[in-house]
Amino acid sequence: MDKIGVVDTMFARFDMGAEAVAELERCPGHGVRFEVVRRTVPGFKDLAVAAKRLVEIDGCRIVVALGMPGKAPIDKVCAHEASTGIMLAQLLTSTPILEVFVHEDEEDDPARLVPVFKDRSRKHARNAYWMLYEPEQLIARAGHGVRQGYTDAGPLRE
Repeated sequence: MDKIGVVDTMFARFDMGAEAVAELERCPGHGVRFEVVRRTVPGFKDLAVAAKRLVEIDGCRIVVALGMPGKAPIDKVCAHEASTGIMLAQLLTSTPILEVFVHEDEEDDPARLVPVFKDRSRKHARNAYWMLYEPEQLIARAGHGVRQGYTDAGPLRE
């Protein structure tokens, strides 16, 4: 049976991992074709190693890495470093690791972040499933300005 990894953080102000797992459990073949392996780490700087371990130790074929950078300037720097680590983990393992960050300052009102957390976490979990089992779903959406967390931008027309 295949494994899809989900790694999230305690620092995030919303349980992104639970949303991703719930979405994957709705996908065809859950429990038969694939299972979900979830890990939680303290903060987003810890995601890369956890994702790499999900691939190398737990045998995951793809990983969804979820985190929330804060508002402070240092958080932006740390988010960049975390992103670099996730990219390196992908290269070292030759395995897709989907980075899913919701920045705390994407919305002025924290309550308006909840739908962003839910939508982005679920859509990227579905993207991971499609990457493994239904890549034609991604191809069908190419060039359509698809967004995770907000309304789709839509395609540009000639």
